[in-house]
Amino acid sequence: MPKHPVAEATEQSPFGSLTPEEFYARHSVAHSSEFITNSRGLKLFTQWWTPLPPTKIIGVVCVVHGFTGESSWFVQLTSVLFAKSGFATCAIDHQGHGFSDGLVAHIPDINPVVDDAISFFDSFRARYPPDLPAFLYSESLGGAIALYITLRQKGEWNGLILNGAMCGISAKFKPPWPLEHLLFTVAWLVPTWRVVPTRGSLPDVSFKEEWKRKLAVASPRRPVARPRAATALEFLRISKELQGRFEEVDVPILISHGGDDVVCDPACTEELYKRAASKDKTLKIYPGLWHQLVGESEEDVELVFGDMVEWLRTRALGAAKNGDDSHAPPM
Repeated sequence: MPKHPVAEATEQSPFGSLTPEEFYARHSVAHSSEFITNSRGLKLFTQWWTPLPPTKIIGVVCVVHGFTGESSWFVQLTSVLFAKSGFATCAIDHQGHGFSDGLVAHIPDINPVVDDAISFFDSFRARYPPDLPAFLYSESLGGAIALYITLRQKGEWNGLILNGAMCGISAKFKPPWPLEHLLFTVAWLVPTWRVVPTRGSLPDVSFKEEWKRKLAVASPRRPVARPRAATALEFLRISKELQGRFEEVDVPILISHGGDDVVCDPACTEELYKRAASKDKTLKIYPGLWHQLVGESEEDVELVFGDMVEWLRTRALGAAKNGDDSHAPPM
């Protein structure tokens, strides 16, 4: 199984001592990027990684990053792992994240973000044969976005990986009472006000390894301020709505979650596992691990992401063997 490239990163750079070009060459992947303009006139950054010959492309993976994340830092390293494992892998920076336009880290309505992802992922998948198996990989808030994608595009995906998915916000990380109950009023009056005092900064409670925590905040595009009121209110709404729709989830699914995650409650993903209609569903709760599974020790990273790659490859090769084209994207 290929090794996760995060092992070569440093506190300052995901590429370690290499240039991006040297890094891609070392891992035998090609990289490209472009800006697209969405229906709201925002320029959104997209990029993709593909394995170089002789590695054969056996599937497509569409990557959905989380809140305050981006496709060019830790998520990029996981994307390179998927690419060198045989998957044409793409990602998009959500509005207000990474290199994309929009008020920084502000998502007052999740639906346009879901629209953006579907539009780009459909266009990327259309570059490949329609019978090539296609999967979603998601982290944190990206898990909620990916679930919405599969609920809208029934039967069009061969599988979904949820990594620390936001199916519910941990009580340990929610804004303290009474602010949570006043949030609706504050969000209506001053939607962009950074008024929400969550308990501890995201990097401090997400990345267990200290050097990876330093790398997380080293990104010049990573916001470190508190969530805006309307964004926090939307996250609470999303969690409640998704919890009411767990029975509608029927995509093949791998749920990976740190047992000591204090950001996104693992109990909620366990509930999703129990209630999902998926015939092919796997739950892996890793005891003692935190919210960002890539932020763990090298040994644990290899365990967790090795499980993910094996899950993807087994289903991609199985779909190809069976000639399954029932999940083909529109051409």
